[in-house]
Amino acid sequence: MRTAWRYLPALMMAAALAGPAQAGWLQKLFGFGQDEPQAEAAPAGASTALDAGTIGAGLKQALEIGAGRVVERLGRVDGFNADPQVHIPLPDELAKLRSALDRVGMAGKLDELELELNRAAEAAAPRAGELFVAAIRELTLDDALAIYRGPDDAATRYLRDKMAGPLSAELLPVVEQSLDQVGAARTYETVVGRYNDLPFVPPVQADLDSWVVARGMDGLFFYLAREEAAIRHDPVKRSTELLRKVFSGQ
Repeated sequence: MRTAWRYLPALMMAAALAGPAQAGWLQKLFGFGQDEPQAEAAPAGASTALDAGTIGAGLKQALEIGAGRVVERLGRVDGFNADPQVHIPLPDELAKLRSALDRVGMAGKLDELELELNRAAEAAAPRAGELFVAAIRELTLDDALAIYRGPDDAATRYLRDKMAGPLSAELLPVVEQSLDQVGAARTYETVVGRYNDLPFVPPVQADLDSWVVARGMDGLFFYLAREEAAIRHDPVKRSTELLRKVFSGQ
């Protein structure tokens, strides 16, 4: 081996003048000139992207949590009534009766009725939340992926466009019962009956059930859109590991 090292300078010069292929035996013989070991490359096609199932599950969970927060906000005393964003006013047919009823000391009944409309919406909110969650769970994977990639209120828009009709139909009997329980139906009959007894006035009638359903759903969708946007952009709102995993990159 000492003899081999005596010829090392000459061998190195020969390797330098030779091509890469001829120099390879010299590297193997003396162990120099070799590159440091390198980490293995990631397998082709490897990706850290979330799979569609995870995205779908995360989106549904986000909407269910958002719906729960909305119900908690609106389904309590003054949840609708004291919130100017979602307060339910009297239908136009009844609001225009105020001046006439004021002349006979009945205008206060309109205020009472307006409060009762909001109380009915507050009482119906928990059931509305259950219907929302059932609709959310019906989302297909394709729907969920499209919503995930959409604007901040994409899910709320989808639910409103696709399911407002069925949700309204299911919510209507709930609101009817709530209106009866809070006394709105009785107050309405008193107000309209007294007005219709006035001389020279056209008869008036309003559909309180449909009015409260429509305005109540407006309020629910209003805050659901806010919750959806918050979960997409506010890390504090991502209360589960799945939400943090799915929405951290948005």
